[in-house]
Amino acid sequence: MADATKWGIANIYASYNNIMITLTDITGAETLAQVTGGMIVKQAKDESSPYAAQKAAERIAETAAEKGINAIHVKVRAPGGNKSTSPGPGAQAAIRALSRAGLRIGRIEDVTPIPHDGTKPKGGRRGRRV
Repeated sequence: MADATKWGIANIYASYNNIMITLTDITGAETLAQVTGGMIVKQAKDESSPYAAQKAAERIAETAAEKGINAIHVKVRAPGGNKSTSPGPGAQAAIRALSRAGLRIGRIEDVTPIPHDGTKPKGGRRGRRV
């Protein structure tokens, strides 16, 4: 075998306020690197932006290369629960940046927690009135 593929897992948590990308080994037990949107940009409003996500993913890819990981499984997560079940704007940009950085992507999985009738979401009976 010419090149052995070493697998890792990229956990992408993308809300509308921030993005967190955590690189773990294949078991998910050991964290190898963690980058957030706040570590990339200065303004709080830009933490969840596709640009911040792209730069965060590039940093993760660098660390993966140092540790010898050349293939990853991606787990995308939104806030979930009684909050938003759709991932923020940075999720897609992060996945794209990871593949562009030369990492082989195995499977992309959505791991957003879905409530099986949990607690009541905030906002009152008629929701948030803007």
